[in-house]
Amino acid sequence: MGDAGTDTALAVDAARPSRREQILRAAARLFAERGARAVGVDDVGAAVGVTGPAIYRHFASKDAMLAEMLLRISERLLAGGAERVAAAGADPAEQLRSLIAFQVDFAVDNPALITVHDRDLGSLTPDDSARVRRLQRRYVEVWVAVLARLHPGEDAAACRARAHALFGLVNSTPHTAGRLPREALGALLTAMAESAATAPSPRP
Repeated sequence: MGDAGTDTALAVDAARPSRREQILRAAARLFAERGARAVGVDDVGAAVGVTGPAIYRHFASKDAMLAEMLLRISERLLAGGAERVAAAGADPAEQLRSLIAFQVDFAVDNPALITVHDRDLGSLTPDDSARVRRLQRRYVEVWVAVLARLHPGEDAAACRARAHALFGLVNSTPHTAGRLPREALGALLTAMAESAATAPSPRP
């Protein structure tokens, strides 16, 4: 058994984000506020308390920082969404509730990342942009598979449109963050998303 003080210090160290993670969080905040093109490496360094050149020990360039940020978002959503569906069992209604809760948590906690994605995805290199878009398409299809089971009368295109509409609703947090307490905003988005996701298909 270790000393209690040492154990506490180790726990704090384990919970503390790495310097790389600190850089990405600061960059996301600054990119959201000003746009990636208006932010320099020195700005990001100042936000985490290091000189600009020290950033290059972690990232080759600001563009590499942006690429990793957006790739991480896409990988995180795809992996998390698939895990939520698998953990929810065979009931598509429960799968949907789990997916919505997952997306709402992400959107409420990461409005800056949503802003950066929407505004700066086009700044990525063609290869990085293609990687992000492939991951995003796979994440959408996780939702489409669940929605298709809930709405057997809808074809894949209609379920895909429904999924994108849900993302637009839930990912509205850059415009609403801070206007309601986190719990209240999450509950509101969840209720609205569940209502939209389960609304009957319109008659032709």
